Amino acid sequence: MFFSVLFTSCDNNDSQGGNITITKVFLEDVNSTVPDREVSFARLGQTIRIEGSGFTGLKRVYINGYSTYFNIVFVSDNSMLINVSADTPILEADPAVRNTIRFANDNSETTFKFEIRSGKPAITNVSNTMPNAGETITVTGTGLTEVSKVVFPGNIEVTTGITSDEDGEFFTVAVPNGISDNGGSLFVQTSNGGVYSPAYFNCKRGIILDFDGRGTQGSWSTDTTPGMIAPADLESAPIGVNNISHGKYVPHRPSRLASIAAATGRATETWTAGTGTDNWRTQLTPFIPANTPLDKVAFQFDIYVPDAWKDSGYLKICTINNFNAGTWSGGVYNYIPWLVDGKSVAFQTTGWTTITIPLNKFYQWSKESFTFEAVLAYREAATYQNFGIWFENADVKMKDVLGTESEVEFPSKATSVKVYTDNWRIVSLDTPVYNDFAN
Repeated sequence: MFFSVLFTSCDNNDSQGGNITITKVFLEDVNSTVPDREVSFARLGQTIRIEGSGFTGLKRVYINGYSTYFNIVFVSDNSMLINVSADTPILEADPAVRNTIRFANDNSETTFKFEIRSGKPAITNVSNTMPNAGETITVTGTGLTEVSKVVFPGNIEVTTGITSDEDGEFFTVAVPNGISDNGGSLFVQTSNGGVYSPAYFNCKRGIILDFDGRGTQGSWSTDTTPGMIAPADLESAPIGVNNISHGKYVPHRPSRLASIAAATGRATETWTAGTGTDNWRTQLTPFIPANTPLDKVAFQFDIYVPDAWKDSGYLKICTINNFNAGTWSGGVYNYIPWLVDGKSVAFQTTGWTTITIPLNKFYQWSKESFTFEAVLAYREAATYQNFGIWFENADVKMKDVLGTESEVEFPSKATSVKVYTDNWRIVSLDTPVYNDFAN
């Protein structure tokens, strides 16, 4: 029946028709617990049932001014089915006809006020998930049109100062004071309805190291390990534009190193304290249960790269301290932001931005489905349970990146790039589902 509604046009010569009245509109959804629900709006692509009178002889229906096909088979004098075409204009509709349905026969017509929305909005990224209060963040996604409200964790609501992209691809908002340190999702109200972000905003309880008291940094002698970043190497001068640094942070090329030579596998390294101090199970499982699918858990960190970074160098993110340079297997992930679609593209940030890496992207757990328990057990079985990031300036071979044969590679070069990170944390990617209608 729905396919007929989609593709069959009206061809009604049975009657010229009389006065048309509209009383109610229902959403037809066979997958819903309420398959025939009275509604005050519909989305593109949805099928609606309209109740009223005088539909006999109906010739034309215009939704937001767009001539919409319907099938006479599904029209009686007091009820009809019609599909809201995906081509129906929304924001670009003439304001005089936006959110209206006009019905016409040969003798009369009537216009019914009814809200038409695009597809459900979605959030794909938040530029900084642990910003300072007062800073502006950018939320990207689809369908984010005419944002009227953003609710931050702790039920802190913002309704002013929101700037929306007319195409619904992003919006900006200033971060209020008083956000819960437990973190959670952003709730966003748009003209297309509501939407949640993943539950990773301001998740301070997930911090494993922020260099300012949350988590404990581990280090050993720089005499035996020159690349070891010790507490004395940390920096604290405010840096970044728009999104500013938080207290201390780690420079992955500390100021005592003028540059990093080519073919230097483990150039610099930064670690948590590890065995006997780190306890992910105790810290994290109260809000990320051990049976959580691994694609719903992520390592997040904030990064600042003030100058263009390309061609050479990457960050090796290690869940334990038991790897060699050049590793592309085990509980590690090689973060190479300048490698885009097999090409070297300059990476640079104006301020601090958040990077999110789902744990199922780490090589140890990328081939099969795992739960968070696999990561917890992996760390607990390790002799050295330090979590760390080291700067590796080795050749990058696409066969390693892709896991398939390739002759393409990027030979390492000496580099003096400045790369800073902070606020290392484990977060939940669980995203609450927003329902248009309560059951």
